Amino acid sequence: MGSLTDRVVLVTGGGRGIGRGIARRLGADGALVAVHYGQREDTARETVDLITAAGGRAFPVRALLGEPGDAVALFKELDVRLEELGEPAVLDVLVNNAGFNVPGRIAEVRPEDFDRLMAVHAKAPVFLVQQAIERMRDGGRIVNIGSAATRVAFPESLAYAMAKGALEVLTLALARELGPRQITVNSVSPGFVKTDMNRKRWSDPEGEAAHAAHSVLGRMGRPEDVADIVAFLASDDARWVTGQSIDASGGSFL
Repeated sequence: MGSLTDRVVLVTGGGRGIGRGIARRLGADGALVAVHYGQREDTARETVDLITAAGGRAFPVRALLGEPGDAVALFKELDVRLEELGEPAVLDVLVNNAGFNVPGRIAEVRPEDFDRLMAVHAKAPVFLVQQAIERMRDGGRIVNIGSAATRVAFPESLAYAMAKGALEVLTLALARELGPRQITVNSVSPGFVKTDMNRKRWSDPEGEAAHAAHSVLGRMGRPEDVADIVAFLASDDARWVTGQSIDASGGSFL
């Protein structure tokens, strides 16, 4: 607790699921958390309320990712909100978490879905980082939320896995480029996690048991399982870890 005191953190897609878990954990560790959302202001405010009720500090910021000018718009609002709070327009930690999935095998992938998945999972993080590093203090942290789907064959969500694979390439390139500033860049790759996005996988006991069986630990993941890893990577304790993809699948598909 308290390892991120006086740090400013931005979590994209922080209103629900893994993003909410990350935002809550970083808020509990003392950070001022910007909870990004695209369309669901209600869920972002719920996350903010949960953080503040626990004694932390947080506020929502809106930008629809995957649209032209998304990164500029997000950081413009972030700067305004920080100014309103009397905080400098700086950033210490960026967590690229926002995402969605449109399942589809090679014969089912539609061009519009492919483009949208790439725009949100691969393109948006590039330009969010571009904006972030102008404000990020030396010694900052960038954490990308990838997927265990990049290390196994996952044909039923081909475009999603491809987009997450691009995010891992970005992680490596940024780690090398930003190393001289002591900014670390890592990715965390969850497996099957009990979130709204995966609800159909665990909505009945049989489905949950089938997906839990992929993990050697015998259960599906929880948002806090991923959030705790992100909290480590965001902290000073992870100062010597960069350019890594941390598997957070509970040993799935070993």
